[in-house]
Amino acid sequence: MTEKTVTRASAPCEVPEAEIDAQFRYAAAVAAIHEKNGETGDAAPRCFIQTFGCQQNEADSERIAGLAVLMGYRLTDTPEGARLILVNTCAVRDHAEKKALSIIGQYKHVKDADPSAVIGIGGCMVTQEHRAEQLKHSYPYVSFIFDTGAVHTLPELVYGALTGGGRSFSLSGSSNIAEGLPTVRASSHSAWLSVMYGCNNYCTYCIVPYVRGRERSRTPEAILEEARQLIDTGAKDITLLGQNVNSYGRDLGGGTDFASLIGTLARLDGDFRLRFMTSHPKDVFDALVDTIAREEKIVRHFHLPLQSGSDRILEKMNRRYTREKYLGIVRRLRERIPDISLTTDLIVGFPGETEEDFEATMDMVRRVRWDAVFSFIYSPRRGTPAAEMPDPVPHAVSTERFARLLEEQNAISLEQNRRFEGRAVRALVEGVSRGDAGRLTARSDSPRPIHFAGDPALIGRFVTLRITRAETFSLDAELVPDGETE
Repeated sequence: MTEKTVTRASAPCEVPEAEIDAQFRYAAAVAAIHEKNGETGDAAPRCFIQTFGCQQNEADSERIAGLAVLMGYRLTDTPEGARLILVNTCAVRDHAEKKALSIIGQYKHVKDADPSAVIGIGGCMVTQEHRAEQLKHSYPYVSFIFDTGAVHTLPELVYGALTGGGRSFSLSGSSNIAEGLPTVRASSHSAWLSVMYGCNNYCTYCIVPYVRGRERSRTPEAILEEARQLIDTGAKDITLLGQNVNSYGRDLGGGTDFASLIGTLARLDGDFRLRFMTSHPKDVFDALVDTIAREEKIVRHFHLPLQSGSDRILEKMNRRYTREKYLGIVRRLRERIPDISLTTDLIVGFPGETEEDFEATMDMVRRVRWDAVFSFIYSPRRGTPAAEMPDPVPHAVSTERFARLLEEQNAISLEQNRRFEGRAVRALVEGVSRGDAGRLTARSDSPRPIHFAGDPALIGRFVTLRITRAETFSLDAELVPDGETE
């Protein structure tokens, strides 16, 4: 893995300055241990970080990587030979937890091969007490856990593991925001920028409020400073993150809201564009729609989770909007931003979902005609109200409905993508195509990847591409020569 520069941001923090400073001292102490053992430079111990789950977890892992480098570790892409293994887990679906536990189980051989290796588990899964206890008793080679509010304490935990401090499995229960942590970003041209943490919505199927706490907004000053740093260091695609970005600022007072924040960010100097996720339909207001329509640097893509097309199921989910309100938002978006790309999340097989309820969802698929849908079969999450609801939908029924939904939506996605054929679009080249090493992948306002033949030197640059063919899940294009206009 290529080494990257790590800098400490200077922004106000809710976690006390003294606590942050103490963690930097622990990081220096860990680095001193490595130096004393002659483990510096190419001989520095390796750290492997594995991330499951959402973009917020990916952003957290970039801070975890920054702290690891600060402690004198070198980042590696493989657990083999790593002296520090950190797993950032997800708890949104049962499958994600089971996959993480399976992989954590495989790291026993790393500890067997090198008893000095340190293994730490963080993220949403360990914030659940029963999972923390499971790791403590069933995975004796795991050194410590750190929940979502304790990422900044990683240096102290590593120091304790290296100096015989014993295993640590206490949950912090912290909901404070730790500003000023170092970050190693996975990309030099694309960046995550967290604007808030937690969620107040308590949808009955969702574990997030229980594992990430209630909504906490970062100050506008801290966000603006980080945005300026990102732009100054070459970031061209910045995604603003929050469990519900539309709620940003409500806990700060003073009239700060997401529409004003993203509008201010869009007016910063530099050649970049802004994305955001995720929005809750109950909090989409005209001011945000107008800001997107007005500001050229905000991409014309809106991810707006519906979850179900049935008002009865929406009420059981505690979503606090109706299908008609959702359709009204879609109309408003398309009136003000005619070519906007719309995507959504849908859950199939929620407890008590009837065929009539499912057909209401299919009706919304046909009415809205999203560019893409991220759909899931309902997975009960321990500790959520929905997990205790009667009348579960048989798995065979959910699977059959899920297949019908995908078939309908895939046909619509292809039709929606075909509207781009023949157009010239401005896109950021993100890297080499995963499916074809001889081609590059770029992204414009549409969420669909664009594949084209080009020089890898274009990675990280904006280019003009003419769309030559639409596929269901991607677009093919050719590079427009310099100087050619649309």
